Amino acid sequence: MTRKILVTSALPYANGAIHLGHLVEYIQTDIWTRFQKMRGHECWYVCADDTHGTPIMLRAEKEDITPEQLIARVHAEHSRDFAGFHVAFDNYHTTHSDETRQYSEDIYAKLKAAGLIEVRSIEQFYDPVKNMFLPDRFIKGECPKCGTMDQYGDACESCGAAYAPTELKNPYSAVSGAKPELRSSDHYFFKLSDPRCQEFLRRATREVCKGQPEAINKLQEWLGEPGENRLTDWDISRDAPYFGFEIPGAPGKFFYVWLDAPIGYMGSFKNLCKKKGLDFDAFWGKGSQAELYHFIGKDILYFHALFWPAELEHAGYRIPTGVFAHGFLTVDGAKMSKSRGTFITAESYLAQGLNPEWLRYYFAAKLNGTMEDIDLNLDDFVSRVNSDLVGKYINIASRAAGFIAKRFDGKLDARHLNEPFRAELPGLIEAGEEIAAHYEARDYARALRRVMALADQINQYVDRHQPWQLAKQEGQDARLHEVCSLLINAFRILTIYLKPVLPKLAHRAEEFLNVAPLHWRDAGHLLPPAHLINPYEHLMQRIDPKQVEALVTANRESLAPTVAVTGPRSGSPGTQGAPAPTSAEPSPQRKAQHQQATEDKTQGQAEPKAQHISIDDFAKVDLRVARIADAKHVEGADKLIQLTLDLGTETRNVFAGIKSAYDPAQLVGRLTVMVANLAPRKMKFGMSEGMVLAASDADGKSPGIYLLSPDSGAQPGMRVK
Repeated sequence: MTRKILVTSALPYANGAIHLGHLVEYIQTDIWTRFQKMRGHECWYVCADDTHGTPIMLRAEKEDITPEQLIARVHAEHSRDFAGFHVAFDNYHTTHSDETRQYSEDIYAKLKAAGLIEVRSIEQFYDPVKNMFLPDRFIKGECPKCGTMDQYGDACESCGAAYAPTELKNPYSAVSGAKPELRSSDHYFFKLSDPRCQEFLRRATREVCKGQPEAINKLQEWLGEPGENRLTDWDISRDAPYFGFEIPGAPGKFFYVWLDAPIGYMGSFKNLCKKKGLDFDAFWGKGSQAELYHFIGKDILYFHALFWPAELEHAGYRIPTGVFAHGFLTVDGAKMSKSRGTFITAESYLAQGLNPEWLRYYFAAKLNGTMEDIDLNLDDFVSRVNSDLVGKYINIASRAAGFIAKRFDGKLDARHLNEPFRAELPGLIEAGEEIAAHYEARDYARALRRVMALADQINQYVDRHQPWQLAKQEGQDARLHEVCSLLINAFRILTIYLKPVLPKLAHRAEEFLNVAPLHWRDAGHLLPPAHLINPYEHLMQRIDPKQVEALVTANRESLAPTVAVTGPRSGSPGTQGAPAPTSAEPSPQRKAQHQQATEDKTQGQAEPKAQHISIDDFAKVDLRVARIADAKHVEGADKLIQLTLDLGTETRNVFAGIKSAYDPAQLVGRLTVMVANLAPRKMKFGMSEGMVLAASDADGKSPGIYLLSPDSGAQPGMRVK
């Protein structure tokens, strides 16, 4: 049955360049939509630049241009970068559009008519230097929940708590650095505390995040137990000066960027509908049978799985079928860093001449459909791409194509090869549905491991039959022709399985194979007898490690004395571009730079090597894969989290000193590694029956704690050897 699917990625903010961290999401989404189209489904992929808010206004002011000029320029830059990485939107629009304004005003009017909008006077921070009320993301201070410094005015990136900016401790303006003043202003609120919203969200959150139990756990933590009312009303207005849509009937009041940003999905699709003659209501109407999916970063789950469904439901629109959250990107085990040269923009990657499909493949090989962070290990990046794509996959075509061209005029064997193909390469065709299921579940890592296992099987066939030897032997032409024809067919099937990840390479392979664009169903049959292929040209070069070294060098920046205040992680409004504080006191950013420089020096020093042990000593340690079945804070403990670890046949209770680095709700469902034969230890809080493994810096101080995770596919109870 043909499915009708609409897919979105989070809207990139129009105030900064696309970097590799952003690309995780867009590549993940693009692979999924390409796969759906290969399966024959009607699938549309839309996105847009998120263009409103104070950061846009301030940056345009600084550059002495209009906000409209700024967002038009950035839209062109973003479009260029996405195209460079083969991200194939069906429509890439802007939230500063008539369509988004229309649906923003429509949703607001319907919420107001339903009694879910309330106007109330609030005390709000005001910057006396810039003469403006400060949006939440332009106020910084200490988190009122966990005490982490330099957190933004609406949510803590450390503990995930949401709060009002007035709750911050020791606040300061991220625009001027001045101490803000409290002044009164009328604001418009969406009443999430209304029992109708509470009751709806308790059902809806489980539905839209059903594919990610860890997301449901986090959402239920925000919602609280039945009968509790943890959700506060949502402030959806901002005061002038502000770049955005003015609220109808409220001069000087504007929709908060987070209200119209997700509505930008609707605006972009409406714009596509005008171009393609599509029925908007068939996808967004209340009775729609189409599927609607949002791919987002886990940092904006709160907005997409709580605020957004509540808006849609009570304004008479359908809610998402699913919200898929992914983790963050680290590079070589640490956050992206300009000083290390690992804060890499899409533009710089392409400018250095690196193939974008190298990165697409590597990201896909790491993504498994969960909210776990993924790491771009640059050495592993070189090794895996060279080994898998060139050494295994492309090697198959290069070994066979020359013989077909020189000895058989470019034509495959004239016989039907179905039986010998299935006998010599069993399971290659049948694996298609298994691989498709992995793509559908966004478990690309598992899909690619299966594809590369098939590539290994094919290369073993090459080694068994050695076509280069057959070519030297008299009377073996028929056998050589059959072997090489089977290899070309096998290469074609692998190309189908890899096409969602490697669209450009697949296109070149289609030209070489002399076939029409490949669809998933094409894996079920071989090329026709005597099919003519085109002369082979090498399809992909190996990565030269020097190219990666040059990329890092090009992105490394010396530590400047001051930097601009930056916003939250990708996907949230206000991600970049706020001016630095101007007070005489060193800015938090400068302090952070000094700390980073110190950390760099520390990391550059070799730690004392431990004494050698024998293999027998190592064998005494029983390391096991474990799934974190439950995780919770330990009352009265500053550093501990209590973990319930599932070992497949039993569960263990373990206390781990990782509280400074991890929120318990984000650990549930994650795989880790534990020492299973460590003697139980009686602690103040209970019995600890093992130890989880984590990496840290030399002194073990926060935030340098990284819980070890096995590759996806590992199962609880497996022995680590």
